[in-house]
Amino acid sequence: MNFRYRLHGLVAIAGLLVLATGAPAHAQTGPVKVGLVLSLTGPFAATGKQIEAGARLYLTRHGDTMAGRKIEFVVKDDGGLPDQAKRIAQEMVVNDKVDVLGGFVLTPLALAVAPVASQSKTPAIVMSAGTSSVIDASPFFVRVSFTLPQNSVGVAEWAPRNGIKSVVTLVSDYGPGIDAELSFKKRFEASGGAVKEAIRVPVRNPDFSPFLQKVRDEKPDAVFVFLPAGVGTQFMKQFASRGLDKAGIRLIGTGDVTEDDILNDMGDVALGVVTSHHYSAAHPSPENQAFVEAFKKANGGKRPNYMAVAGYDGMRVLSHALKATGGKGGEPLLNAMKGQSFDSPRGPVQIDPQTRDIVQNVYIRRVERKEGELYNVEFDVMKAVRDPGRGN
Repeated sequence: MNFRYRLHGLVAIAGLLVLATGAPAHAQTGPVKVGLVLSLTGPFAATGKQIEAGARLYLTRHGDTMAGRKIEFVVKDDGGLPDQAKRIAQEMVVNDKVDVLGGFVLTPLALAVAPVASQSKTPAIVMSAGTSSVIDASPFFVRVSFTLPQNSVGVAEWAPRNGIKSVVTLVSDYGPGIDAELSFKKRFEASGGAVKEAIRVPVRNPDFSPFLQKVRDEKPDAVFVFLPAGVGTQFMKQFASRGLDKAGIRLIGTGDVTEDDILNDMGDVALGVVTSHHYSAAHPSPENQAFVEAFKKANGGKRPNYMAVAGYDGMRVLSHALKATGGKGGEPLLNAMKGQSFDSPRGPVQIDPQTRDIVQNVYIRRVERKEGELYNVEFDVMKAVRDPGRGN
């Protein structure tokens, strides 16, 4: 028995040594392997699929070879479970010999993978995971998505200027939701508004009805909402069935609640909803129009959302870093990702060279009907927004 325990200990130590030395051992020739850790089953599957589709589209449009090295994907499903995400990342680094990790639909999944990226010195591109502190979990993280404080401040400033003086906040009870709640409250109250109540709802399988009834009982001017990707339709239907729209309670929030790919399913109750967000499929730039057209063509007419843009831009950042390093991986590749500035389908973006976090425009949008479909139509913009927790 003692021998068995000693053997298990030796195996564990060997595994850590492999992780600690995995990145330098990666060949600088042959394919660049990108390990996408994505939720492809379960309640957040639509999000994972959008990220994967966006990443693949970049290579389809711009080529899959940089600095003489072909980019290949290793895609695995974490099922939305942190333990599984960590195990998958370890397998990718040790067995699949990936050069880069990416994906991470939810914050807990990114946090679970962070030690793997750090120990193996593998650059990891955060394509979702919007909690502000995620970027600090590993010095090998680079974020191309967003943070919830970044996306909350726009509507927090807009609302008091447009007749909304009292609000109830309703957010999913995990890191991004708490970030959204606190950053909205701080900016809203600084702008003259008052938060009457702060409500947090379960992340998984939520029934919004009792929480919405509580909102109605408070009689605010509006309810500010943050929800994870993929559940906006369910929320919107319950918002209508509880009669909040008829009670004159306006709906505002971050753009997660009116995602582009499911917006048409929400129906007329979504009309007039105002959100602040970093991307809309209706963004009127030539880059975005070409991106939306190409995405629809490649995905059976399905509209891209902000997760698809993150996957797309993540591959852009990787491709240009490979070009800059002549195909080298590890820390040189990580350093070449820092400081990149470019025109994305969402607008101008930068990877801050000090924080490794995204700097981008945040747009104020209203749901409107255009040519028979619902869109988030931008009508104002906050330019070059950094995460408010980092000095914006």
